[in-house]
Amino acid sequence: MPRLIWEAGDEILTGQGGLGVVGALFASLPLGDQLNASVVPGAEHPNISHRDVVAAYVGLLAQGQSDYDHIEAFREDPFFQHALDLSHVPSSPTLRQRLQLAAAGDSQAPWTTAIQDSSVVLLQQHADLHPLTIGTHAYIPLDIDVSPFDNGKTKKEGVSRTYKGCDGFAPIFAYLGHEGYALAATLREGKQHSQKETPEFLQACLDRAQRIRPNARFLVRLDSGNDSTDNLDLCDERGVDFLIKRNLRKEKPEDWLARAKKDGTAVKAREGKTIYQGACKLPPRSGHDPVRVVYQVVERTITAQGQVLLIPEIDVATYWVSLADDPADILPWYPDHGTMEQYHSEYKTDMDLERLPSEKFATNALILQMAMLVFNILRIMGQATLHDAAVPLRAARQRRRLRTVIQNLVTCAAKFISHARQYRARYAAHNPWGVVIGHLYARFT
Repeated sequence: MPRLIWEAGDEILTGQGGLGVVGALFASLPLGDQLNASVVPGAEHPNISHRDVVAAYVGLLAQGQSDYDHIEAFREDPFFQHALDLSHVPSSPTLRQRLQLAAAGDSQAPWTTAIQDSSVVLLQQHADLHPLTIGTHAYIPLDIDVSPFDNGKTKKEGVSRTYKGCDGFAPIFAYLGHEGYALAATLREGKQHSQKETPEFLQACLDRAQRIRPNARFLVRLDSGNDSTDNLDLCDERGVDFLIKRNLRKEKPEDWLARAKKDGTAVKAREGKTIYQGACKLPPRSGHDPVRVVYQVVERTITAQGQVLLIPEIDVATYWVSLADDPADILPWYPDHGTMEQYHSEYKTDMDLERLPSEKFATNALILQMAMLVFNILRIMGQATLHDAAVPLRAARQRRRLRTVIQNLVTCAAKFISHARQYRARYAAHNPWGVVIGHLYARFT
């Protein structure tokens, strides 16, 4: 193998060429001015502006880096500073201290609200939402779920035993559309029950969703952990349709099978396997008006391998619905709710956020709001490349994973050239992603 000689040159090279697009999307938001106008106790007259602190951390998160110390690699990087329009790049201690101060006490609300509002503005401007069709109506799905963050063997505030059996946090997330745009996220202690404070969270989600698409019809999808009349009543009050999996609690599968055989529609999937689908009305609790329930009951007398069962296997899935359509048209759309696990994984692994960086709960809660904004920036970048002929990948059906966006777009090598008050990012001739980044930058500026 030929020997390589490593040496420093005088050219300005960067491995984060796509940050120019991240910076362009960030600059299009009113967030910077709002942050600078806020008063943070302990940092009333900062040498480095609040906007620069947040923008610098956004630049880290967009690369899948969440630790404060990662900022040190960019303190002297002119491209990082130019791409994010930073007057100064904060140090690791400044980043840590400012976020802690901003999250403490009464100053948390202005920063959190400003970041959330900017995320809504971002989706208003750039989210490409394709509805699903049930019967004759089109709906934009609004999916809500809790996903534990494993932070075991740490002493961070709020870490406790989660329902998954690990020590950590139990944040709740909401996503909009098949594309998986982040609508809301709230950090919770690990021990908190998934339904606690969910109605308030759902209320805020509906407010944001209707700001983003005022004339759209939304379909709220929740799993059985949120089988509560509070959620049903809230959806009714807001005039929003819902598809919520029921918690069977003490209901017997045999009783549902008997109901399905009597009133449902049977389909023989194969020898020894029959699927029943149907609908009925049941009261969610004593004294409550009946609500429509669609159900699917699967009876197996022979396994897929051909073994005859002495006792049939019965699988029951039932759902609260506001829709009047045929069960066969409704039931296929609940499994799509499970796609949320991919979105959770993008937070945890692609953005490296499962083990949140701060010891303080309030700071981690603020960081999660920033991560939601970056999540949407990366999602928008990925969606904008779906129909770009220059992309050297086969076309994705609905979305590009954030890891693909980070690896191919954000962390794309380039040469940074500054001459006569003009700035250029020059990509290698053999790298087609440079062309794609150029298209994105032109689009978002």
